[in-house]
Amino acid sequence: MPTSDKTSREVEQGGNNNPAESTSRGCVSVVVVGDVGHSPRMAYHALSFAQENYDVNLVGYMGSRPQEELLSHPKISIVPLRKVPSCLNSLPNLIRFVFRVLWQAFSLWFTLLLSKRPQYLMLQNPPCVPALPVCWLYCLIFRVRLILDWHNYGYSILALTLGQRHPLVHVYKTIEKVFGRMASAGLCVSRAMKDDLKRSWGVDHITVHYDRPPLRFQPISVEAKHDLFLKLSSQLPCFSGSAPDKTVFTERFADGRVSHSEDRPALLVSSTSWTEDEDFSVLLRALTAYEDRASLKPEQYPRLIVVVTGKGPLKDYYLNLARRCDWQTVQLETVWLEPEDYPRLLAAADVGLSLHTSSSGFDLPMKVVDMFGCGLPVIAQYYPTIEELVKPNINGVTFKNDEELADRLLSWFRGFPHSESHQKRRAAMLENIEHFRRLRWHECWQCNVMPLFSDRCSLPPERPE
Repeated sequence: MPTSDKTSREVEQGGNNNPAESTSRGCVSVVVVGDVGHSPRMAYHALSFAQENYDVNLVGYMGSRPQEELLSHPKISIVPLRKVPSCLNSLPNLIRFVFRVLWQAFSLWFTLLLSKRPQYLMLQNPPCVPALPVCWLYCLIFRVRLILDWHNYGYSILALTLGQRHPLVHVYKTIEKVFGRMASAGLCVSRAMKDDLKRSWGVDHITVHYDRPPLRFQPISVEAKHDLFLKLSSQLPCFSGSAPDKTVFTERFADGRVSHSEDRPALLVSSTSWTEDEDFSVLLRALTAYEDRASLKPEQYPRLIVVVTGKGPLKDYYLNLARRCDWQTVQLETVWLEPEDYPRLLAAADVGLSLHTSSSGFDLPMKVVDMFGCGLPVIAQYYPTIEELVKPNINGVTFKNDEELADRLLSWFRGFPHSESHQKRRAAMLENIEHFRRLRWHECWQCNVMPLFSDRCSLPPERPE
């Protein structure tokens, strides 16, 4: 396994140089029946365990390339799961589902058996079928403590495609409820989810552990923005300027000085998984409304470049809808970024957008956490739990439909970039976001998660915002 510079690794992970703690505390398996590269919360768990001198088995699918810290850390072993054979895709839906579950169950079981035996197993939920029954049985037989990290409810995601009354949704919900109650302890991503787990399912011993940004999500200088825009110009020609060392947003002068262009367009960035719990058509209708207003009053509203990152099943569907839109002031682009470029694009944007609505209504979008880490205000789709993260008119704004989103965009960018009211509003939000940024992932993790494994933490659990 490749290694990286120890000093830089310790800075990223909140390094611990105590010689007394140089020996291993034991082994932890962190399991996600999903793509490791698309599971940032579980990746951060693995890095924090390793920082606290645990040996870590990170079990999951190897789809996209995981972040470099995982690949280079000497205490983390990535244990790949065997992918479901593509030949199953030709089978009828119900038969394919059954064979897929059976394949995943046997693959996960034998992967756990062949891995280094842990003292603890932390499992991401969802998906719970077949992961939760398999991990519960493994932990029961080998006397391993099972910690369940609730990101959402799996049955609610399945219901988006099958409907609430489908028999498979009922079966899935029953498995999730029964085995979820048998875990030794649990974490969840919001206080609303903790309350619902206790009220609806009788699941106790749950600790709220909010997502926090790691250190690589942080603001960047205008020089770094300029270098990023130049780099991305090959993928996004709309970023290119009229001269070799100029972009549509920034310019480097002969003396080496870099500044924002006076007539630059506005940059909005959104990250999406292109799934049913994010209705992208809301954005398309809002952008059309922005286009209509901006074309009538071009002196008040800037040209708007919207960059959407991410991959998912509904991407082609929504992009086909976007191609039908006859926009002149608005430009929509999609891009897949290297892991090191994604935080920098967030830091270079003027505002971030979250369309996440939550299938259960109880989870919180990590993309917003990443945006706050980069010092980026957010416009977020409203649902009750979102206000645990996005405080309206404090660190962002919320909207309930496409009309409200259009209003938020028009209000935010009116007079951009020279409007004094816009600059004051943004400055106030950035000050509040800075308070959020001060408390990073590993510090919170030591308070909320580490007590499940030791009594070392001196701060109270579930540290408030």
